[in-house]
Amino acid sequence: MILPSIESLRCFVEAARLLHFRKAARKVALTPAAFGARIRQLEEQLGAPLFARTTRVVTLTERGLALLPYARRCLEAAEDCVRAARGDKGPPTTEIILGTRHELGLSWVLPQLGALAEKLPHVELHLYFGSGPDLLIRVRTAEVDCAITSTRFSDRKLDSIALHKETYAFVGDKKLLARVPLTRPEHAKSHTLLDASTELPLFAYFRDAQKGKSYEFQRVVRLGAIGAIHERVRAGAGVAVLPEYLIEEDLAEKRLVRILPSVTPLADYFRLVFRVDDPRRGLFEALARHLAESPLR
Repeated sequence: MILPSIESLRCFVEAARLLHFRKAARKVALTPAAFGARIRQLEEQLGAPLFARTTRVVTLTERGLALLPYARRCLEAAEDCVRAARGDKGPPTTEIILGTRHELGLSWVLPQLGALAEKLPHVELHLYFGSGPDLLIRVRTAEVDCAITSTRFSDRKLDSIALHKETYAFVGDKKLLARVPLTRPEHAKSHTLLDASTELPLFAYFRDAQKGKSYEFQRVVRLGAIGAIHERVRAGAGVAVLPEYLIEEDLAEKRLVRILPSVTPLADYFRLVFRVDDPRRGLFEALARHLAESPLR
């Protein structure tokens, strides 16, 4: 399908408005001959006469009347294109679905929504709560536009921007550890390890920091979500590796204590993950920059 030019539509709209070809030609700064050629070319492209002309009167045909509102709309859209390119219209409103872990979303992302709305007024932000692997899958399949996660990935279809360093601590309830100490690796046989999943074990941050030392726990209970692990550790149901931002208050009030504090677990980063082929990278960079301004909590 060959589309009519903007200039041809402009000639048509002026002729329809004035119903006088010479006056319309002057309005668009063309000679009468050039103007008439434009109208004939448009009629040939569309395969229908748009005007009925006599020596005295010019009127729109039925096809011309049908075309007129769409031609006007097309010209208005073209004018909007020019204004948008010049920056006169400002950025268009964009809806973004941001994925996040439940506990991080409530403690860190949710309190920032008001400030983000002021800094990025053209962005309408929606939240999706999920686990690390689930978030990556939904970003890859475009169900979620971008996601905050510390989950490592090697998917070439995904890219990321670092937001905050995430440090970890191996901890347990103070009363539990007073009753059943864990001061050497062999003591692990008397304890339950609470972890997220077999694919993404949090304990690996502590274990891998010791380069080969093994720990055999009495049992391992996988709870899937960091928030659930946190609650069970506080209840004395086991020991676990947890993000320090999440347990900062527990450590300060000594509800939880560090296990083998001489070992510093490996660190990771929270990242804003998005698809490599997403044309909104500039928008994600702006979102990441504003998110990174707020400390983890």
